[in-house]
Amino acid sequence: QQQPNTRFCLEKTRERTMLRTSMIAARRALSTTTKAELPKLAYAYDALQPVLAAELMELHHSKHHATYVANLNAALDKQAELEKKGDVAGIIALQPAIKFNGGGHVNHTIFWSNLAPVGQGGTPSAALSAAIDKRWGSMDAFQTDFANKALAIQ
Repeated sequence: QQQPNTRFCLEKTRERTMLRTSMIAARRALSTTTKAELPKLAYAYDALQPVLAAELMELHHSKHHATYVANLNAALDKQAELEKKGDVAGIIALQPAIKFNGGGHVNHTIFWSNLAPVGQGGTPSAALSAAIDKRWGSMDAFQTDFANKALAIQ
């Protein structure tokens, strides 16, 4: 018969092994086989002038955002390698790069979809305008609050 302390250690080892196996299985189930892609813009780089210069738009989209996409894909490829090896510590260590580059990619994708050439942006629906007025008091107050909170994201 095993000593109580030995049995406790064996149970803890089994629990850790099951947890590690579960983590790897969950990662495999959640991992994607597709690569992140730089989205095509719905407008030309010069369509936002004079508010945003064409050169700035091109640099921001084709270099800055593209770097987030490339680095995210590299991190996800590395994660897949680590998953095959069962390197949980390596997977955990890689998470900041995935979060940073994935977040940069998602934030920029949202950013592009929220821009429109002058005269094509439209206005919020009546229901959205009423909700904004109820919560913030005005569209200007909402935009100020939104901009301040967005600055804190990254």
